[in-house]
Amino acid sequence: MPTIFTLFGLRFMFYSDDHEPVHVHVTNGGREAKYNVQPVSMVYNHGFKKHELSLIESLVEENVDVIVDRWHEFFKK
Repeated sequence: MPTIFTLFGLRFMFYSDDHEPVHVHVTNGGREAKYNVQPVSMVYNHGFKKHELSLIESLVEENVDVIVDRWHEFFKK
């Protein structure tokens, strides 16, 4: 499970056997949300509160290039 980055205790990562489209999983304390990256949209949320999701979404939007670059680097695309 490669970690892309950790901010505010939130781990932004993907699974080593993940699939397209490019997306990111965000975890913290047993909670997880998944966001597609282009365009940024939530796929699912398991336990995060609305205000936490707002922060997560803004962090994904601010770091789209980093997420996409790390995805392509890991999956050699």
